[in-house]
Amino acid sequence: MKSKVLVSLLSDGQVHSGERLARELGVSRTAVWKQVRRALDEGYEIDTVRGRGYRLVTPVDLLDAGTILAGLAEPTRNRIALTVLDEVDSTNTEVVRQLSKGAAGVPVAIADSQTKGRGRRGRPWRSPRGENLYLSAGLTFQGGFSVLDGLSLVLGVAVAETLEGLGVPGVRLKWPNDIFLSDGKLGGILVELQGELQEGVVRVIAGIGINVHMSHADDVDQPWASLGQVAPQTDWSRNRIASALINALLETAEAFAEKGFGSFQGSWQARDMFKGRHLVAQGGDVIGVGCGVDGQGNYLVEGVSGVVPIRAGEISLRVAL
Repeated sequence: MKSKVLVSLLSDGQVHSGERLARELGVSRTAVWKQVRRALDEGYEIDTVRGRGYRLVTPVDLLDAGTILAGLAEPTRNRIALTVLDEVDSTNTEVVRQLSKGAAGVPVAIADSQTKGRGRRGRPWRSPRGENLYLSAGLTFQGGFSVLDGLSLVLGVAVAETLEGLGVPGVRLKWPNDIFLSDGKLGGILVELQGELQEGVVRVIAGIGINVHMSHADDVDQPWASLGQVAPQTDWSRNRIASALINALLETAEAFAEKGFGSFQGSWQARDMFKGRHLVAQGGDVIGVGCGVDGQGNYLVEGVSGVVPIRAGEISLRVAL
């Protein structure tokens, strides 16, 4: 996208003349003006300084494939096939496309914005430009679908530990796939099964969305949080967060394939935001107190008839009012 190149040139916050921008972009000054208008339409704040040129008012955190790759551990860098896009329908769908093209290595897609981002049960996932991190990876496991029990919870632990390592306090996990802070939902995980490639080999697409710089979300109907709000003194870099998450995803996937959910169960329980709370399952069929998860990642609710396991694919939970 041409406007992204323009924004990159303006990212130092200094005034740049139209003549200089035209020279660096290899276009006319009229074309520069058109790109400025396009960038304004995309939500960037650019001042026109009369007689001097253009200045980017607000800081931007541009995604850069080279910076992300440089932040990876060498074994991870050598294993992945990274795609960084300005805009995409959904990063999960992009990974599917990369797999269909025969991507060499583990395909990872990151986008500045999504036009059709989605969450669990097909709900839309708000994906504004330049504010958050949208990342997906294609993972392969041996042993059939049964070995995937608890995978979304394990990835939740990986995300929580990564964020804590970056200095984010009080990360909590909401069964089965949401990341929370005290102020509200920070992000989510979407795991989609892609079927069995050959006997015993299964492929999944793991998508992660994290609110990084988002400061306004009038169309979101639940409490939410962003890293920029929780720790405004920190210079949050989406590239740095992406590198850390990719490292953690591949390392965690390997450990999960070898040891299963049991080795992650305690780490998940320690961050369980449902534990001890009065819960109701969708439809009101199960009401009780949250007791954590079992060895397969099912959530346990203790009601009048005893402890009932709730499967993520069948039902959802909420705190009883």
